Amino acid sequence: MNLEFTPEEQAFRDEVRTFIAENHPTELGDFGMREDMTREEMVAWHKVLGTKGWSVPAWPVEYGGTGWSPTQRYIWSEENARANTFMPLPFGVSMVGPVIYTFGNEEQKAKHLPGIRSGEVWWCQGYSEPGAGSDLASLKTTAVRDGDHYIINGQKTWTTLAQHADWGFFLCRTDSTVKAQEGISFILIDMNTPGVEVKPIKLLDGGYEVNETWLTDVRVPVENLVGQENKGWTYAKFLLAHERSGIAGVARSKRGVEKLREIAANETLDGAPLIKDYDFAKKVSQLEIDLAALEITELRTLAGEQAGKGPGPESSILKIKGTEIQQRLTELMLEAVGTYSAPYYGSIANDTGSNEYAVGPAHAQHAAATYFNMRKTSIYGGSNEIQRNIITKMILGL
Repeated sequence: MNLEFTPEEQAFRDEVRTFIAENHPTELGDFGMREDMTREEMVAWHKVLGTKGWSVPAWPVEYGGTGWSPTQRYIWSEENARANTFMPLPFGVSMVGPVIYTFGNEEQKAKHLPGIRSGEVWWCQGYSEPGAGSDLASLKTTAVRDGDHYIINGQKTWTTLAQHADWGFFLCRTDSTVKAQEGISFILIDMNTPGVEVKPIKLLDGGYEVNETWLTDVRVPVENLVGQENKGWTYAKFLLAHERSGIAGVARSKRGVEKLREIAANETLDGAPLIKDYDFAKKVSQLEIDLAALEITELRTLAGEQAGKGPGPESSILKIKGTEIQQRLTELMLEAVGTYSAPYYGSIANDTGSNEYAVGPAHAQHAAATYFNMRKTSIYGGSNEIQRNIITKMILGL
């Protein structure tokens, strides 16, 4: 694999870098995801990209994709990570969008794809339930046919950012007489439909990004069924393969390692820069080696997709290693900032929820919250234990 950019690819990189510098909303700054971000802030960059035609680079050209090569898509990810932009949320772009253009009918494509591309329509995911997480096929939410509608009842949990969502895609049981995986359907639901109730789940850090979603006698037109009834498990697995590939977050982790090195160069241990400590430097170097190997795997996956091969079991490899690297990175960040990383240091005693009384350098103030939040990455999108089972079956044939 040739890892050197051609002159044309270098020109593309310069074009992307210039576009980001000139068009990324200045009010977002260089912050990435923040707990206090409004809906408008979260979709601001998405809308800019939608106008440019760059919001869905992985989609087929006929549905609004860019037609970029795997290398160009790699460059795009790298440059956005470099600028720490707040990228389009995955629920529409990377998850339900591909399901709709692959399995949906023409009416569904015409109705939903434009809003996903533009960033005007916000989507959320209704998969997990209180008793159906990693064992997703045991879900209990039901959709009972009533003429030209389904009547849906049940509860979903961990519905990320559903408080802002216009639409959601839900897995519902439409046949309880067959094998669990064979009685599930993939249904699109307008979140403003009567009977849909979104309740917040407060996290340890006081943030509000996940919810429980209650569905009580929700009437949904049958036309919102994607594909065939009782074939939703097939579409769900297809969606999860796309989601897992994106969870790897290689470009963002590379930027995180750069930031870690900068911090460790300024923090001291026994009077010397922390990065000069043998044990700490060894951990950082091993992380960089593993990240480089993951990057090659991601590039191979991108090349396969460009050749018409959808993400397969390699997406499970990307998911496992990508999330493990992200967690190791946050652990090393805690180690680098030392006692200043104590949760809510300096502000919790005042019960203000602000950083007014926080002490220590700015880069330390969110280190603990980020560490705790990143514990979830090895669980969502299918737990890493489940991914190892997939690899054992699909790759090793066991």
